[in-house]
Amino acid sequence: MSAESKAKRTLIGIAGGTASGKTLVAHRIFEALGGRRVVMVKQDHYYKDLAHLSWEERIRTNFDHPDAFDADLLRSHVRILLQGGMIQEPDYDFTHHVRLPRTRTIGGDPVIVLEGIMVLGDDELRPMMDYKIFVDTDPDIRLLRRIRRDVSERGRTLESVLEQYENFVRPMHLQFVEPTKRYADIIIPEGGYNRVAIELLRAKIASVLQENWPLDEEGL
Repeated sequence: MSAESKAKRTLIGIAGGTASGKTLVAHRIFEALGGRRVVMVKQDHYYKDLAHLSWEERIRTNFDHPDAFDADLLRSHVRILLQGGMIQEPDYDFTHHVRLPRTRTIGGDPVIVLEGIMVLGDDELRPMMDYKIFVDTDPDIRLLRRIRRDVSERGRTLESVLEQYENFVRPMHLQFVEPTKRYADIIIPEGGYNRVAIELLRAKIASVLQENWPLDEEGL
């Protein structure tokens, strides 16, 4: 067995409320470490496929409840990635609430960044994580970001976004997302805009990488 195959891979879990800036934090880490050394896995891609439901049933689905995700598939894929294997990460159509036929082949990277609203709340995923991060952003800021995103990127109306937020997003956040803050090793206010926190995290991960996965001659 090669030294590379024996080296321990690092799993970073990044959670936080909707539109809190989780994805930006993940991208900052990816950009800082870059190359073939980091792969991002999004919990959002593991929503259950609702193609078997009517449109009316799909839009009534509570996408902010843990049951909305295919947790077994996500756990399986994370285990494979930590063992150095390859996976076919699913893709999701948030406009029609169905899983797309295309997938993304990923694997073999020393650092896996797992980002999603409920990743810290999963009792099987959490013990696999080397770093547990919670992105803490004010609710009013998150709501404004959610409105902008869902209207511009997902074709929603303002009324539908506010109705979903009131009926599902906010109560589910209070019940399932906010409580997971207690599991975090690091709480980052302001998300990816908190340059100091991102730099400290980058430096720590870089030191672990250099110890277990020293750069080759090409700097990868």
